[in-house]
Amino acid sequence: MSSARTEVQVRPGVEADLDALTDIYNHYVRETAVTFDTAAFSPEERRPWLLSHPVDGPYPLMVATMTAPGEISQEILGYATSSPYRAKPAYGTSVETTVYVAPHAGRRGIGTLLYKALFAALADEDLHRAYAGIAQPNEASVRLHERFGFRHVGTYAEVGRKFGRYWDVAWYEKEL
Repeated sequence: MSSARTEVQVRPGVEADLDALTDIYNHYVRETAVTFDTAAFSPEERRPWLLSHPVDGPYPLMVATMTAPGEISQEILGYATSSPYRAKPAYGTSVETTVYVAPHAGRRGIGTLLYKALFAALADEDLHRAYAGIAQPNEASVRLHERFGFRHVGTYAEVGRKFGRYWDVAWYEKEL
């Protein structure tokens, strides 16, 4: 019997992760107002999103995995991404960041590990600011973003409607 212990690692996301990443995201689509998508996705519908985060591209996808002792397969615990803030060229040095953690993996520091890796990857890019929109209330996400130097810059009141009610989105920014 191995005495090795389970360890969480963060690595770039790859196409083989698509099913697990889709499952994590769909949990938030179906159960929460964290995302304003209202219908779950199939992995094939999510493929363009995954392909917009190539391993060697400017918008990384970082995946947290755990491999149990004696196991070969990796369980995906969450992911963090950056994406263009807006499509117009003058926004080219701004990104929007996001992090999603598997529902059973919350409050274990996974989001922190993912954001550390994401911001390390972004450090070599020609970027000036990162933005994050956080549907309210979401104290865990607010704490995570503030821990990484994001500051609140404003709130859009009742900007999205999901589950029969309106939700505010607080916007945060961070200098890169």
